[in-house]
Amino acid sequence: MDMLNATVTAAALTSPAVDDAELARAAAAGDVHAYERIYRRHAPRLNALLWRLCGGNAARAEDVLQETFIQAWRKLPQFRFESALATWLHRLAVNTALMELRASAAFESLDAGDDGREQLSDMAAPARCHATGMDLERALQTLPPRARAVLVLHDIEGWKHQEIATELQMAVGSSKAQLHRARGLLRVRLGDAQ
Repeated sequence: MDMLNATVTAAALTSPAVDDAELARAAAAGDVHAYERIYRRHAPRLNALLWRLCGGNAARAEDVLQETFIQAWRKLPQFRFESALATWLHRLAVNTALMELRASAAFESLDAGDDGREQLSDMAAPARCHATGMDLERALQTLPPRARAVLVLHDIEGWKHQEIATELQMAVGSSKAQLHRARGLLRVRLGDAQ
């Protein structure tokens, strides 16, 4: 009888109609295959987010992604299904990235002055804006980490300044100032300075 139940469960989990909640329950019970499906389903989107938060550093983003999924595996039994699994994983990934950024010396030292502005001034500005996706991604990489984090969370991920301020441990006004700074630096880099 247990073999029959196991076969039905395995067949159900391989069905394309399996939703995240079913996979999360199975993974929380120790089903490695269900967890692998969660990983394969959500890793690409999370990696894109983390790549931006990590300034285009693919190795760093991959490290944060792996740490995110390690934490998710450990915390999945406590997942309360009050939000979608994708939302929970997204928040876990952002928190993991922000903790890593806070821990890095670059996060604090680059925000102390105008190093980001100096970096931008050393780069040749285009004669006119050729803001393709690749130009924007490269420009994002040149932003100071804190300004980049605020810009990505606000303009790309749709967070409110209050959420960003809480997560980055700053005042709401500082979040707004960092966003203004990031946008200004992007305009300079993309050749649209006014």
